[in-house]
Amino acid sequence: MRSVDEQLARALAAAVRPAPVRVAISEAQGLLCAEEVVAERALPGFDQAAVDGYAVRSVDTQGAGSEPVVLPVVGEIPAGSRQPSRLQPGQAVRVATGAPLPTLADAVVPVGFTDGHHSRVTVNQPVPSAGYVRRTGEDVQTGDVAVRRGSVIGSAQVGLLAAVGRSKVLVYPRPRVSIISVGDELVDIDRTPGQGQVYDVNSYSLAAAARDAGAEVNRVGIVPSDAKRLREVVESRLLLAEIVVIAGGVGGELSHEVRAAILELGEIDLTRVAMHPGSVQGFGRLGPDAVPTFLLPGNPIGALVVFEVMVRPLIRAAQGKRNPHRRVVSARLLSPITSTKGRRGYLRGQLLRDESNGEYLVQPLGNSGSHLLASLAEANCLVLVGDDTTDVAVGEQVQVTFLAQRG
Repeated sequence: MRSVDEQLARALAAAVRPAPVRVAISEAQGLLCAEEVVAERALPGFDQAAVDGYAVRSVDTQGAGSEPVVLPVVGEIPAGSRQPSRLQPGQAVRVATGAPLPTLADAVVPVGFTDGHHSRVTVNQPVPSAGYVRRTGEDVQTGDVAVRRGSVIGSAQVGLLAAVGRSKVLVYPRPRVSIISVGDELVDIDRTPGQGQVYDVNSYSLAAAARDAGAEVNRVGIVPSDAKRLREVVESRLLLAEIVVIAGGVGGELSHEVRAAILELGEIDLTRVAMHPGSVQGFGRLGPDAVPTFLLPGNPIGALVVFEVMVRPLIRAAQGKRNPHRRVVSARLLSPITSTKGRRGYLRGQLLRDESNGEYLVQPLGNSGSHLLASLAEANCLVLVGDDTTDVAVGEQVQVTFLAQRG
């Protein structure tokens, strides 16, 4: 029986980052930047008012500390003005937030420091040089790196790209993942199951899990176990995906049919891994491009857990994430749990936080039965139980890995 770590290492060794593509910045959110974005102009591009007020020479306001200073208002500059303007000593110009400062002005007196008049303004408080002014290049200088290669592009990065005038950016695209469900007993959710038939759960749940991991997903849906048809479908997906996931091909006679169907496409190593649920699973690299391909259990819980442990880290690694794994914390157990000796347990749980001391607490859900899909829907974590541990008592510390946040 192969260890979890060894099987995961095999999968991660197959991670290949898709070639960079140039996309509109509106489509780049959540992706890794694939270039050093260098600012071609300063940000801000000119000295501008940081508040609504009056552009002045700061030296003309210094006496306002002891008694009010009155300055004639010789004009008004709105935001977006392109008309050149010059300020003379002892004068003020009314300015809006973001408006360019007139020549000679080195400060802005906020409206709140004045009586707000439009022709002659009384200044009640002095301002220092550069006070309430956004200086040219204060945020980004020409030649500065605005967004670094390897940075995740979030809302702030999108805003910065727009601010430096970039409409497109080079990014590493989301890895494409194809999800296939195999089984003659399966029907799609828009049909009524007959005797001996069940809904196809895996293609939907695994597609959702792949999207959560950051992949671009194609849910192929149900494919019959007919060897010719299955081989055709898998072969077509190998041309369009960086990762292929086949659920339902690791148990009983079906596993032999699945392996026989794809034997011409490459070698799939079907093995037992020291974990539960999801011990029986397969992994290989198929097609001329050696596309990483997983065989997952048909049982929905086992399929989701194997996906979480094996497939999700590969998707994250293919995105270039420095740490492809979920966060792990230590938590105090609120109910006893049992696990299978010789296998690492991944048991469903609800992670809580003690508000009085910040300690993590975890409540196991149900038991380790691999059929209890409802309990996984309630879970926000997996409790990790060591290979050699069979029983964990209330109050003991356990390792817990976060799942996607709920609510």
